[in-house]
Amino acid sequence: MDNRDATNDLLRKVRKIEIKTRSLSHQIFAGEYHSAFKGRGMAFSEVREYQYGDDVRNMDWNVTARMRSPYIKVFEEEREMTVVLLIDISRSGLFGTDVLTKRDMNAEIAAVLSFSAILNNDKVGALFFSDRVEKFIPPKKGRSHLLHIIREILEYEPMHDGTDVGEALRYLTNAIKKRCTAFLLSDMMDVTADGEPRYEDAMKVAVNRHDLSVIRVYDKRECEIPDVGLVHVKDSETGKDAWIDTSSKKMRNSYAAWFRSMSENAEKLFLRYKVDNVSIATDQDYVKGLIGFFQKR
Repeated sequence: MDNRDATNDLLRKVRKIEIKTRSLSHQIFAGEYHSAFKGRGMAFSEVREYQYGDDVRNMDWNVTARMRSPYIKVFEEEREMTVVLLIDISRSGLFGTDVLTKRDMNAEIAAVLSFSAILNNDKVGALFFSDRVEKFIPPKKGRSHLLHIIREILEYEPMHDGTDVGEALRYLTNAIKKRCTAFLLSDMMDVTADGEPRYEDAMKVAVNRHDLSVIRVYDKRECEIPDVGLVHVKDSETGKDAWIDTSSKKMRNSYAAWFRSMSENAEKLFLRYKVDNVSIATDQDYVKGLIGFFQKR
């Protein structure tokens, strides 16, 4: 395939995702997104003279001194938000045993969230990460900016193979000073050999600065290994390969127990720091998952 064919193929993919996800955003998610995330903060609007019953904590002492009469600050709900998508583009995202890979589903979900934000007149930015932050697109408004993000999700080839969720969260904390709404889209398979999350410290800091939510995308074949005899497997991130005997019930049970433990440890962490989250498999309807997620907020 030459460069022109590759470009045309990419444009077709972008257009297909735009048509599908824009329709979903208009018909389904805009209202849920609006109620779940709109007006999360308060912004200064004006000052006016103090009236009986006003909260004295909002007194503007500088204006009061200058005017020699009590004045207070008036605040209103912020009508504009900044939305940042933290998108895992590590090699493990290329895995998928159904119609979509994890990366494909991340792209569609990110597009739905982006269109919902654009409909809400919010700014949208994106942070792509593997075991380091590979690309950061600062938040902006507009359809062309949104399509740029979708193209990058589909086309960007990571320079590194691993996964470091903590590094992405630290970058978010340092790059975005004003409180934002952040969605972390990842399989969250950034754990120790015992299945303990490696990103706890970074998450603890990030949730105090931003409104963070996790959308965990996984494949059903990652939950347990089927009995298909002797197979050759390779870790897409480390490059290590091995032969495993999947007919061994002990081996299959051991792996399933490890995956459950990893998932439970992540859930405990989210609960500890009050991080809203949802898990969606590549063979599931993410529409239902996102609607349920929004309604819980």
